[in-house]
Amino acid sequence: MKQAHEHKQTLTSEQKLLLIKVLHTLIWVFFNVVIFYLLYAVITNRIDKWVWICLGLIVLEGLVLLVFKKMCPITVVARKYSDSTRDNFDIFLPNWLARYNKEIYTSIVIVSVFILIYRLLADNP
Repeated sequence: MKQAHEHKQTLTSEQKLLLIKVLHTLIWVFFNVVIFYLLYAVITNRIDKWVWICLGLIVLEGLVLLVFKKMCPITVVARKYSDSTRDNFDIFLPNWLARYNKEIYTSIVIVSVFILIYRLLADNP
């Protein structure tokens, strides 16, 4: 009786890094939707449950970044598969955007929160 040998394919480091980059980019796009919905909602004064869900997701992301010392945990995992010094080694973004991503999006969130506070106070004098 012959034993069937399973042929297991293992991913190379390059393939693993590619999968990480795709995942990281998809999560980045998701948070863009979250952040820009928040901005849109507060500018148009459409304060609904989604605004609060967006804020919750943003706070959760902020806590994750705080725990990982301002570094995305996906970047920590990707570091195992690359020793690149580029800011975009782990995501499909232009290097300048990967470098200043946190500053840009934190600024947008802060502006959104200030507009939200204004809207809430203006609606409830």
